[in-house]
Amino acid sequence: MKLNNEIIKQLAKEIGFDLIGFAKAEIINDELNLYKSWIKNAFHAGMDYMTKNIDKKKDVSKILPDVKSIISLGINYYNNETYHNIPQNSGKVSRYAWGLDYHIIVKRMLKNLESKLNQIDKDFISVSYIDTGPIMDKVWAVKAGLGWMGKHTNVINKVFGSWFFIANILCNYEFEYSKPINDFCGDCTACIDHCPTNAIVAPYVVDSNKCISYQTIENKKDIPEDFKGKFEGWAFGCDICQDVCPYNKKFSIVSDKMYFNPINKYLSLEEFNNMNEEEFRIKFKDSPIKRSKLNGIKRNLRYLFE
Repeated sequence: MKLNNEIIKQLAKEIGFDLIGFAKAEIINDELNLYKSWIKNAFHAGMDYMTKNIDKKKDVSKILPDVKSIISLGINYYNNETYHNIPQNSGKVSRYAWGLDYHIIVKRMLKNLESKLNQIDKDFISVSYIDTGPIMDKVWAVKAGLGWMGKHTNVINKVFGSWFFIANILCNYEFEYSKPINDFCGDCTACIDHCPTNAIVAPYVVDSNKCISYQTIENKKDIPEDFKGKFEGWAFGCDICQDVCPYNKKFSIVSDKMYFNPINKYLSLEEFNNMNEEEFRIKFKDSPIKRSKLNGIKRNLRYLFE
C-alpha cells in the first residue's frame, strides 16, 4: 500500500497529534538569511549550539539525502489553570513545563507514527525531530500550514493559538502540500508592549539576552542585575507574550493530553534552599525543569526573592 495525506493524518490523529501539515523539501534561503542576521547580532546570547549546522538548516537533504517532504506536526499542551494563590516566595513555571517533559512524550509519539508508516510501506524512510535537531522547526511548521509566525516568534494557529509543541518528520515521500496560512497579527503589538524586559526588539525578532525564558533556563551564568524587579515572578520560563496574545485569549483549547496536566506550576525558594542534588534528580527526572539544574533554579529563586 502506498501512503497518502489521509492515511498519515488518520494515524497521526490516532497517536495524539493535533495538527498535521505537509511541506515540500526545498532549500531555505530567505528565512536562513534572517536567522544569520539574528546570529550576527548575537541575539542567540549564550546558545552557541544555534550557530552550528547552518548547512543542514538550509538544505535538509544533508540530513536525509532522499528527502522529498516534511510532515509537520503540532501537539496542543494548553491548560487554563491560573497562578492564583501561589505560596509566598514561590516563582511561576511556564505552562509548557507544568507536566512531563514533552521531549520524552513526543519522541515516543514520533517513533510510533514512523513505525506504523514503515509497516504500511517498507520503502518509507524518515528522520524525525522535535526541537533538538539541526532543522528550523518553526519555519517548516509555517510552510506546512500549521500556523503563521507571530511577532513573539511563536507559531500561531487559529484553533490552538500558540500553545503547541512542534515536531517534524523528514521523509522520502511526496504528498499533496499544504498551503501556508496568512499572517493575522496585523497591527497588534500586544506581545511587544507587554514584555517587561523589552526582549522583542522588533516584530518577529527576539533578543535572547533580554528574554526571561533564556535567563531562567538557558543562561548558566549570573542573571544581570539590570533585570532585577522585571521578571514578574517567573522562575522557569515565561508566558507573558503568549498570555497577552489575542489569539491565545480567544482560541486556546485545553489539551486532552493527561501527561501535560499540572505537576509543577510554581517553585518554592524554601523547598529549593533545602533540596540536594539527589532529591532534585528524583523529583524532576521526567520534567523539563531538570534542564536548569538545581543550582540554576536556586539562582532564579534567589534572584526573585533575596
